[in-house]
Amino acid sequence: MHQFERVFKDWMLIVFMKRVVRPWGDFRQFVLNEKCTVKILSVKPFGELSLQKHNRRREMWYFLTDGFVQIGSKKKKIIRGEVVNIRKGLAHRIFSKGGRVDVLEISFGTFDEKDEVRLEDKYGRAT
Repeated sequence: MHQFERVFKDWMLIVFMKRVVRPWGDFRQFVLNEKCTVKILSVKPFGELSLQKHNRRREMWYFLTDGFVQIGSKKKKIIRGEVVNIRKGLAHRIFSKGGRVDVLEISFGTFDEKDEVRLEDKYGRAT
């Protein structure tokens, strides 16, 4: 098992990422023929996303840099290359303790920004 495949089963879903080896190297396949929305999130130094949840979609985060997550009340450092899966209805956020944090986010299911329920937000946007 590679570092990027490590998961924290106590508060996240199992990772379904396929690693395919080729003569020239390998690739990691995150999704195949599934309805999804893909973004790259960039969190400024000392910035943080709202503590939020979604009722109609689940998310998968692939960390392009080191960063931090909060899932429910638990906080954890995530290192570059690790994957975090967030199931529907689970409170979550990404935050920085100093450096910029870049994350590939794949949302599965019906994507709608209105599905975002902000529970806490240091920028005054909580619902």
